[in-house]
Amino acid sequence: MINANVKKGGSFLQRLRKEMRTHPTLYLLMIPFVLYYILFDYVPMYGVAIAFQDYNVVKGIGGSDWVGIHHFEKFLNSYYFDRLVGNTLAISLLSLIFSFPMPILLALSLNEVRSNSFRRTIQTLSYLPHFISTVVVCGIIRIFFDKDGIMTQVLTLFGIPNRNLLVYPQYFRGIYIGTGIWQSMGWSSIIYIAALSGVSPELYEAATIDGAGRFQKMWHVSIPAILPTIVTMFILNCGRLMSVGYEKIMLLYNENTYKTADVISTYVYRYGLGGSFEYSYTTAISIFTSIVNVVLLTCSNFLSNKLSGYGLW
Repeated sequence: MINANVKKGGSFLQRLRKEMRTHPTLYLLMIPFVLYYILFDYVPMYGVAIAFQDYNVVKGIGGSDWVGIHHFEKFLNSYYFDRLVGNTLAISLLSLIFSFPMPILLALSLNEVRSNSFRRTIQTLSYLPHFISTVVVCGIIRIFFDKDGIMTQVLTLFGIPNRNLLVYPQYFRGIYIGTGIWQSMGWSSIIYIAALSGVSPELYEAATIDGAGRFQKMWHVSIPAILPTIVTMFILNCGRLMSVGYEKIMLLYNENTYKTADVISTYVYRYGLGGSFEYSYTTAISIFTSIVNVVLLTCSNFLSNKLSGYGLW
């Protein structure tokens, strides 16, 4: 058995050397990317140690005192723990429920459009918000949802009072998720459009011969064809449930909306860079969220394999 493994390892190295001699340019092009991940993703992992220390910038990681899991306990027993975790999960789950299906529906709808010029126009318009800076987007949102904003005026037709909606906590999540759909739907649909482009036209022709209409072809041909892609993206989204970005929220929220808008990432930013500079404490919080995300990713992958037969591994 050992000899077989040795031979197998030797043959692999021989093949690798042969590939490197045959395609040296490709391997040279790969070097910068490998160095990037080593320098910016693996080497900084040494800094995770400060979560278990009372980190002092002057003393450094090597000279700071070790405190064990003190910072983890501090966060778990924090007054804000329930609010932060609750808001993070609420925003993430609502985004998963309402935002995740929208790119799929857009891709399926565009797949049914027969006019190439109209399809390209819709795709271009739906992609544009993704390329607008988050700061600019939040400025637009503030103007639109101000007391005299166009969206506020429209919503008054549905019984919502004419006032600055961003000041009231009960409206924050709806505004955040709704504008997020507008901002990311087009860009997120690219992967589904690409998956649909790989579906054989013969399948649609066979369905047409069997008397299937457009909706039936979509249900029985298009959706099953992109189901592995949908499942993969869903699992990846489940693995980010505890990682709501802080940029957009910090640009939109205020003290009045902390009740429903304050999430873990904004809390980490305030304590890590906003004046307190509690690096050890915020690092411990980040590790906690990463651990929860890994658990959620593993559980969602396990359930996906059991229910649909598809998974990341």
